[in-house]
Amino acid sequence: MTDQYMGFLNVNKPLDYTSHDIVARVRRRYRELTGSKKVGHAGTLDPRATGVLILCLGSATRLSDYVMHTTKTYRAQITLGKVTDTYDAEGEFVEENDASHVNLADIEAILPQFAGNIQQIPPMYSAIKIDGKKLYDLAREGKTIKRKPRDVTISNLTIIEWVNPTVTLDVVCSSGTYIRSLAYDIGQALNVGAYLSGLERSASGNFDVSDSISLDTIMSDDSWHEQIIRPHTVLQHLQSVILNDDQITSVQQGKFIPRLSEQSEEFVFAFTPDQQLVAILTPRNNMWKPHKVFLRQT
Repeated sequence: MTDQYMGFLNVNKPLDYTSHDIVARVRRRYRELTGSKKVGHAGTLDPRATGVLILCLGSATRLSDYVMHTTKTYRAQITLGKVTDTYDAEGEFVEENDASHVNLADIEAILPQFAGNIQQIPPMYSAIKIDGKKLYDLAREGKTIKRKPRDVTISNLTIIEWVNPTVTLDVVCSSGTYIRSLAYDIGQALNVGAYLSGLERSASGNFDVSDSISLDTIMSDDSWHEQIIRPHTVLQHLQSVILNDDQITSVQQGKFIPRLSEQSEEFVFAFTPDQQLVAILTPRNNMWKPHKVFLRQT
């Protein structure tokens, strides 16, 4: 057996599609190509957001955790003077205030409080579970639950455009940051309210929107699979080792192999000399233990 088309797709998610919609459509195309239905995503985007949606194909679905928790870059449009129940354009307006007096200096003055390592309260309309129930299900029942703040990092906030009442920001942040909550909090800091009126994820780790493929191309172009990105390209910035044929055989049989160096990492990616991923290894004393093993491609 082989896994010839395992890898990642950098999809430019269109407006008003859910991440599940994209996965379902690409899964049909992938099944036509390989007979496999193994397609997943490495981090969702809200329906009203566009931009980088990373899809994992074939055995790369087992690698989603390694590409999901990376730095994200967003271009966010935040409209002042109105608040929605979802904190974005999907929701119903629940508050309206005059924001005509707000100027650029006001915005520049409050932004530093949102930079660096901060705590952020997730929105009620989110998939976070409390007592086994998702917050957005509770919100749809008209309930509001106290949410614990989460530690996030916003490493850069840059004003791109200001045309009252909308400010456009570039945001570089850690995985798990809610840009909707950032928009809401900015509105609160300015005492006029705000909601996220537009969002594009322009980068996720080393996936950039400028290199993405459109959903239309995937659905209509028979050469779409040429855009699949191999694991080595995506994972090359992480610790890795190159195995010879004997080591590869041992690893694929589930056997331990001697550690090749004194790496102190919790895991390493093991590749063939021609850059095929064969395993994720974890240290066990002076040996490498196969943690996840992958089929070689032909």
